[in-house]
Parts: sequence; structure tokens; C-alpha cells
Amino acid sequence: MKRIKIEGGHKLTGSIKISGAKNSAVALIPASILSDGEVTIDNIPNISDIDSLNEILEYLGAKVAKDGLVMKIDSSSIVNKEIPEDISKKLRASYYFMSSLLGKYKKVEMYFPGGCSIGARPIDQTLKGYRALGATVIEEGNKYTVFADELKGAEVYLDMPSVGATVNTILVAVRAKGVTTIENAAKEPEIVNVATFLNNMGAKIVGAGTSTIKITGVDHLGGCYTEVIPDRIETGTYIIAGALCGDKLRVENIIPEHVDALINKLKEMGVSIKEESDAVEITATDNIKRVNIKTLGYPGFPTDLQQPITPLLTQCNGKSILEETIYENRFQNVPYLNDMGANIEIDQRKIYINGPTKLVGKEVTATDLRAGACLVLAGLKADGITTIDNVEHILRGYENIIGKLSNVGAKIELDEI
Repeated sequence: MKRIKIEGGHKLTGSIKISGAKNSAVALIPASILSDGEVTIDNIPNISDIDSLNEILEYLGAKVAKDGLVMKIDSSSIVNKEIPEDISKKLRASYYFMSSLLGKYKKVEMYFPGGCSIGARPIDQTLKGYRALGATVIEEGNKYTVFADELKGAEVYLDMPSVGATVNTILVAVRAKGVTTIENAAKEPEIVNVATFLNNMGAKIVGAGTSTIKITGVDHLGGCYTEVIPDRIETGTYIIAGALCGDKLRVENIIPEHVDALINKLKEMGVSIKEESDAVEITATDNIKRVNIKTLGYPGFPTDLQQPITPLLTQCNGKSILEETIYENRFQNVPYLNDMGANIEIDQRKIYINGPTKLVGKEVTATDLRAGACLVLAGLKADGITTIDNVEHILRGYENIIGKLSNVGAKIELDEI
């Protein structure tokens, strides 16, 4: 078992280079099996979620070679067999394999995916897409059997712009007969990354990044090369670290427009932030202003940065309001922040953060990935020692977080207990 120990109160100075996007990589890897050849994916982050996906690839019989940031995947020897629960439950993104296998082989057997417990995360919109394209879905407890004699293009209207349902519908549609139109599609940059990858294989996808995506099915997808975009959530997390403790902290290898919603909120608060073409520089500022934040789908404020920004809101002058519209169980970090000295009230899907308050190091627990990031940021700001348990959640999604923060002046270490 591992834990993170942080001695707070140190300035962060220097540069942090952002890794490839977790939320792209975990979709690109399952998408690779739609190819009839070998694909190369560059800028793969070194996180445990990637190890879990590789386990599924190897279980299915794919040939995987990883060299640093580069992964080569040859799916020509895959056997389409039931993916057991013990490996599918390790992460939610495992359900992208369900769509890729259905798209390629017209049948898949798999158990409900796992992931962080941040609220109800149904896959009803994904199943809606399957059924619209002609598949039969049989649910037996946690197990799904999905099959079709033929997948045919259709119009799919998503009840909400779900990233997962958008990607899953694309993965099934690329090898279906005819044209599929997805309305009310999610617009996240990770979806564009996946669509570009598939188009490089020979797919015909237009409109990714807009609310209407059209996919013309093809019979064959070949080998190709693609690169994972920089991780906008990792970017935002370290930008917030700079707003809390930075002294000209540079966050590099980023796409600034992907974090516009965050940068605009920080400017509204009065944080000192300088933008460049592929980097930002942040210095912590005294007397920052209170703000209201509401999570929305892209290009709105991302739900994955809601928990990480909360420690910064504890340092604002006045009462900030943060509304979570995506997941109903994403305030599990709040009791730990209050134990550290924050003054936060929970009211259903909103929290009220009264500031500024002094944070003090405590023993806390990471209940999920982004809650863990929140507690790391709080620990960097707090006086004394913060010890975080259950850190496997954090290591799933942040490549070398200990090394990156240590290199810019944080006193942080990973202990085995």
C-alpha cells in the first residue's frame, strides 16, 4: 500500500511538462483494435490506467510493444472472447473495448466497467447508440452481450452530450453500413483526437468537436500513426498549483485554448497568469477574489477540475459558489478539506466555500482520482505535513506526479506502508 506525504508551504518555481492526455489515450488504445494492421500511438502517458488497458489487449491476443512514450499495437491476431469482470472493472474506459469489438466483429461479451465512484455513471446512452445501429443488447446482471447480424448507419440523438457515449457510437459506426449521424454529441478535444486517429486509419468522420458528427462506414481500416494530445486536466491541475504556491511556475507542452474556462476564471480571481503559444506562467497572488463556478461539458468549466480548484477557492476573499452539474457524488473531498481548516458547506449539487481560511496538514484519503488531486494541492498550500492514503487513484491519472512537483520545489514523497 502506498501513501503520499507532503510538507506544505514551499514555493513552486521552474517548469512542469505536461504528459499525453489520459482521457484520450484510454480511448485511442481500445480504438486501435478496429484496425486490420499495426498502429502507432505516440505520447502515451505512463499511468496505471494504460497498464490496465494493455492487460485487456494482451488477453485478447493483440501484439503490444511499448518503447518510452510510443506504443505499437497489432490486432491482426485478436480473438474476440468474453472480457472477464476482474479486468474490465479496473477502469471505466474498458467499455471502449466493448464498442470496438462490436464494431469489428458484430458481437461482444463483457462486464460493466469500473472506475471512480463519483456518482451514477450509467451507460444507457452508449446502449442507445448500439440499438440505433441495429444491435441487440442482453443484460444479465453486470454482464452485457451485444450482437448484430449487420450494423447499419442511423441517426443517434444523445439525451446529454456524453463523452463516453459519443466515442462509443463513433467506434461502432466507423465499420457499419451507411451513414451515422450523432446529434448533441460531446465536443471535448479528446473526441477530436480519437476521430483523427480513426480517419488516419481510413475512416470517414466529419464534425468531431461540434455537436453534429457524421460517420460514413467503411469495410477496412489500416495501420497508421497518431499522437496523444496534451492532458488538459493535468494542465489545469498544475496551473491551479501555481495559483496556490507558484513563483513564476511554467506549465509547458499545453494547448492553452483547451483550458480557456479555467484561465478565464483565474483571471477573474486576479491570479497572475501569462499565456504563451504552448505554455503558461503562474505566480500566486494575495487577496484573490471570490468567484462562482458551474461545471459544464466542453468548452465549459470541466467537472474534472472542480475538485482540484476547490483548495484555491478556500483562499479567496468572500464566499465562492461551485455547482457540479455532471456527477452527483463529486464532493467526497470536502470533509477532508474542512478537516484541514476549510469552511465549506455542501448543499445538494452546490458547495459554498467561505474564505480565506488557513489550511493545516492532516491525514486524509483520496476517494477518487480528482479528489486525490485536490488533496495534493491542498497539501502543497497547507502548513505542516499532509499524508494522503489510497493514492492508487492519483497514480491512475497523473504521470510522475511526485517527480514533477519535486522538480519545481515541492516537498513531496511516495511512501510504501
